[in-house]
Amino acid sequence: MENGSNENRQVKIPKRIAASVINSLKGGVVPRVGLPYIAVGRRREIEALLHDVSIVADGGASFRFIAGRYGSGKSFLLQTIRGYAMDRGFVVLDADLSPERRLQGTRGQGLATYRELIRNMSTKTRPEGGALPLILDRWISAAAADVTAQNGLTPEDPGFQEAVEQRILDVIRSVDGLVHGFEFARLLATYARASFAGDDSLKSRVLKWLRGEYQTKTESRQDLGVPVIITDDDWYDYLKLFALFLKRAGYAGMLMMIDELVNISKIPNAITRQYNYEKILTMYNDTLQGKAEYLGILMCGTPQCIEDRRRGIYSYEALRSRLQEGRFSTEGARDLLAPVIRLEPLTAEEMLVLAGRLADIHSQLYGCENRMTDEDLAAFIRIEYGRIGADVNITPREVIRDLIELLNILSQNPDRSVSELLGSGDFEYAKADPLAQDNAGAADEAGLYSEFNI
Repeated sequence: MENGSNENRQVKIPKRIAASVINSLKGGVVPRVGLPYIAVGRRREIEALLHDVSIVADGGASFRFIAGRYGSGKSFLLQTIRGYAMDRGFVVLDADLSPERRLQGTRGQGLATYRELIRNMSTKTRPEGGALPLILDRWISAAAADVTAQNGLTPEDPGFQEAVEQRILDVIRSVDGLVHGFEFARLLATYARASFAGDDSLKSRVLKWLRGEYQTKTESRQDLGVPVIITDDDWYDYLKLFALFLKRAGYAGMLMMIDELVNISKIPNAITRQYNYEKILTMYNDTLQGKAEYLGILMCGTPQCIEDRRRGIYSYEALRSRLQEGRFSTEGARDLLAPVIRLEPLTAEEMLVLAGRLADIHSQLYGCENRMTDEDLAAFIRIEYGRIGADVNITPREVIRDLIELLNILSQNPDRSVSELLGSGDFEYAKADPLAQDNAGAADEAGLYSEFNI
């Protein structure tokens, strides 16, 4: 097949997005932008999670775990759902857990997770995070626009501000009766008044409080007249308030994504681990029992950090009894409506499609010829999946890393051929391995570049 066929299938992509995609994947992380250009496979998983999104938009709540090995595509799936949710009018919060960020702690680790979630608060118009001020200002502006549209009042009319404040109060009253709702509503009202008065200093203090940055109640009382602050123990209650407020403010709901659950299983103190699992149980029960509205929660981790009965989530019996698979679930026939979605490995055919898309993006980014024909890509996948143990251990991250390295070398060394590079060094033993020939048939029999539309 001639290289011209590559050009025919090439989809134009902005250079900024192409750079983000290639550089992120080469570094082993998921790009924040450009995912639709490289989304391959995971159709059933995405459909299941989007069903949850629709439930949240209707006023319900959802909670899912996504389990997969390192490099298997957990974070990619999270970011894909993140993009879909923002396109549908959701506010999305995301955070990675770490030794300093947990769900529960005695030295501010839970509050640190809350701060990270709020810092990464994103909308379609502010996908990079930091959307809280934009959301509040948009809410106030929308209230003013509604007054003008429905009452015919303009900012110059005497009753305009009073009418706008009444609309804002209607939203605030919806959260006033919930746990911590009084303080939350009071702060929203303070922000609205500061906005009308042009008091940016007061607005900043309210934002500081909502971000969980006040250290003491005394400081909060002096600055805002509010004698409480967000703490390690109650930060999740405030996220439930945010979810309801965001719906009343015109958004579809709120989606919260937490990755790297493995950091909880690594906590050395058993009692501290149990407290963290107890927090997960609280969130899980809230969503399934209707105690949360317009809130979706996704948590990601490795199978071991979930299923290990000594240190993982399954070590907490109340969670294990709720999450454990039934007797009928097997590899290739998982229940995708279960609380835990276990990611199956991407097939060789799906990786072949992804490799073709990345080769196209790489050539556009660097303005060079895409020298990887369909046969070259099939040979590359054949070699990758022909390595001993690849059927069990290979991950998309490894294949993508090798592919981008190969593409970089080809672009920097135009005198070297694809076949020469694939037949040299580390690739040689894999190409000669009999397993390579067995796995090669999968891609060839399926046909090159069969589309996996999502």
